[in-house]
This record gives sequence, structure tokens and C-alpha cells, in this order.
Amino acid sequence: MSQPIRFYHRNAIREVGDAAVTRTVLQYLREDAHCTGTKEGCAEGDCGACTVVVAERDEAGGVRFSPVNACIQFLPTLDGKALFTVEDLRQSDGSLHPVQQAMVDCHGSQCGFCTPGFVMSMWALYRNHGAEDGAAKGAATGRTTACCAPSREDIADALTGNLCRCTGYRPIVDAAERMFELPPPRTPIDVAAVERALAALERDDTFHYEHDGAAFDAPRTVDALAAIKAERPAARVLAGSTDIGLWVTKQMRALGDIVYVGRIAELQRISVSDDWIEIGAGVSVERAYAELARHYPELTEMWKRFASLPIRNAGTLGGNVANGSPIGDSMPGLIALSARVVLRGGETERELPLEDLYLGYQKKDMAEHEFVLALKVPARTGARAALQFRTYKISKRFDSDISAVCAAFSFIADGDTIRSPRVAFGGMAATPKRAAHAESVLTDAAWHEATAQAAMQALARDYAPLTDMRATDEYRLQTAQNLLYRFWLETRPHDPLPPEALNVRMVDLPTPA
Repeated sequence: MSQPIRFYHRNAIREVGDAAVTRTVLQYLREDAHCTGTKEGCAEGDCGACTVVVAERDEAGGVRFSPVNACIQFLPTLDGKALFTVEDLRQSDGSLHPVQQAMVDCHGSQCGFCTPGFVMSMWALYRNHGAEDGAAKGAATGRTTACCAPSREDIADALTGNLCRCTGYRPIVDAAERMFELPPPRTPIDVAAVERALAALERDDTFHYEHDGAAFDAPRTVDALAAIKAERPAARVLAGSTDIGLWVTKQMRALGDIVYVGRIAELQRISVSDDWIEIGAGVSVERAYAELARHYPELTEMWKRFASLPIRNAGTLGGNVANGSPIGDSMPGLIALSARVVLRGGETERELPLEDLYLGYQKKDMAEHEFVLALKVPARTGARAALQFRTYKISKRFDSDISAVCAAFSFIADGDTIRSPRVAFGGMAATPKRAAHAESVLTDAAWHEATAQAAMQALARDYAPLTDMRATDEYRLQTAQNLLYRFWLETRPHDPLPPEALNVRMVDLPTPA
């Protein structure tokens, strides 16, 4: 029997029972709820005009507020969650919220189309840095509670998912600084009411929703997910909807039955042992990279450049791996780190090196009823304490852009000798792929410039890249070789150069013809 979609919105629990399983949150807001502050710009999660904030229970029992793109999120995924839009920032006396007032004061809005999306990204930053909670505590105690204002870099990171044609961004960033200086909101969001609503919406078993012959299931356990996939192997596994959402909004595809993994607690876990960092397939890209960067700080820039914050909040590392795009940014780094993928099908689990999952373009070593259970990355212990590792992304924009080339290199330094080298690229082949010839040149060789040059030449035997809208084949191959040389400069045993000494950011490299 179909159950209604239940979520918290505009201070009340809402129920929807007559929407298509692929109806987007944006369509619901504009056409059904008549909350038209949220805009459609690109319908693919790039421009941020549709940014809203979704709240759900976190692993610690609190509430996590995350900005996401409403244009590619399907309405049934809201079941059990809370939704906030720009209309929720209206104060009880009709005045502006500090976030909105700062935009006015700093002239951060011109045509205004993108403004609600910016405001919601800024509001998430505002409350996640304690400003909103501080206001609530101040109202209760009669004293002002200070928050920790973010740095300008933190602000820039928070706004990576929002584009503006008018202002040049500087006034908007100024407004994001200014909002922490203004008096707190008179009527901040009642987090206690949100917590009560989320508790009331909690389901103990699989959420099942049907409309027009298509089913949407949100199981609560891995066993339930495995049972659904065993019974209906063709059911589409949905995680963050950052890719599948575009199949609907851009390709107008009918998805059939959907099984959503976002409510399975087992898939949201990260566990760290002496041997492995294990990341559940449902862990968001943002949380996954935050943990990986603690162990491998070399991933920090890739973390910040992986799409945008709203995409990282919604998308999952397991979904990125399962999708297997040849231009997916997570795979080269994970492959260079010797990551393994754990698959589940029925009652059976199996594990294989990540690079072995990809057989060809859009072809994977997965049966139809199988799904990704977890990713395992070796811990940086024992011999791996001497690991030299880098990953680089080349794209036309620094933020929120698809790679022309994504590279990752690693080896264990045994004095000046290279042990267990791993070289992986995205954007160079039909799949994320290791460079076997280059690795052969590097294996057990002395790490000096001649070795690097020989490995650079070997890359021409490993890859025959394509020419497309992002780069030519010549550009890709030359860039891949130059990145390997950069790796040499940064890791050479004697007098290595730090990245900043190269006096060039990756985005400053020549644009492909």
C-alpha cells in the first residue's frame, strides 16, 4: 500500500500523496506550495538559483542543516526531513533576516533572480556557524551569545554552488561577512520544533510510495535494500540524485521503480581502524572527503573543488563510484590510494580493487541486483607512513567545474627508491584508468628527474585521449605529462618544491584550443 510523503515545511508537517515519484522539490515548491522565491535557472544543479536547506537527524542525534539544489532532488526523498526556503526567513514583524539585510546593505543584489539561492546558502552558513542558535539562546537568557564568524575563504567555499551574472560576487561576499555583525534575528528558526517534527516523522520500516505505476522505496536496512534489489533487480538505486536527477530534468527519461538509500543508517557510517578507513556508500561526498582529508591532507584541494557544496551535501561517494563516469573526480585519487569497493547482492558480499570495477564506458563488474555497500581506503600506517601522494584537477574554472584532466599519483618512498607506484587518471580514457606503462617505468627506480621524464613519455602508451568540448587530445596528453612532472617537483627527495613555489594555480594553465 502506498504511503504519503511526509515532511516538515513552513512550521507544519505536510503530506503529499499524488505526486510523480520523480517530481522535483522545486516543482512542488513553485507549483503546489506556491513558494516562488525559489527559482529555476539551469535545472541541473549548477547555478544555485533553486538552493534550499534540508534538515535531517545526524549521526550524533542532532539536526544537520544542508543547502542542496531543489531542481534535481525528487520530492519523495524529503520523507522524514524538514525543508526550508527563503520564505522561512521572514521575521514575525515583517522585517528582514540579518542575511537578507546584509545583502541590502552591501548591494549584493541587482537583477535579483539568483538572490534567494544565495540567501539560502548564506543562511546555512550563518546558522551552521552558530549565529542563529546564538540568537535563540540570547532570547532565552536575555544575553547576546557570540558566534564564530567564518573566514572569507569559508564564505567563498559556501557559495561555490551559486552563480550571479550581475554583481561580480564581491558585494555578496561582503554581505556574508556583514551578516555576522548585524543584530540577530528576532524570530530564529525553532530548532526544538524541528527536532520534535523529525522525531514524529521517523519511520521504523521501509517507506513505500507509488504513483502512476512507478514505485519509490526507501528501506531502513541494508538487508531490506538487498531484498528489494533481489526481487526487482531493475529498480534504480538512488542516492544523492546529483546525476540521476539530470536524467529526468534534461533527458526526460522515465526511471521506473526507484529504491532510495538515503535513509539506511548502516550506509551512513564511517569507521576507522588501524588498517582501513571504511566509508558507507550513503555517506555524502562532503562528509567522506572531510574524513579522508584528515588522513590524507593532500586531498583537501580536491575536496573543495569537487563540484559545489550543495552537490557535495547531496551526492554520495558510493554513488560517484557506482556511476563510474570517466570524468568523475573521486576515482583517480581513490585508485592511487589502493581503495577497494565492497559490493552486496542478495546475501553475498564481495570486495575488489576499485580500478577492477570498471570494464568499459558505462560498464561495470556488477550484476544487476548488486549495489555498492562501502569503500575501503588503506590507513596511512606502517610502510604507508612513507607514502608520497598527490591529486590534481585541471578545469577551466576553479570552482564547480568538470575536469578536463584529473590526475593522481602515489608511491611508497624507500629512501630515494620508488616502491608500489600507482598512477591514475580521469578524463583520459573511457573509464578511470591506471597507467600501467608509466607505473612499470617507476617501479623500483630511483626517484630523480630522468625517471620522471621516462614515465612522462610512457604515458603516451597508456592513453589515447579524446577531443571534446573541454580539451583536445593533445592538450590532455601534454597536461597529463606535465602533472607527472609537477608531482616530481613536489616530491623529489632533495629540495622538493611546495605547490605555492611553482607560482601557478592549476586554473591558470592555458585554456585548451
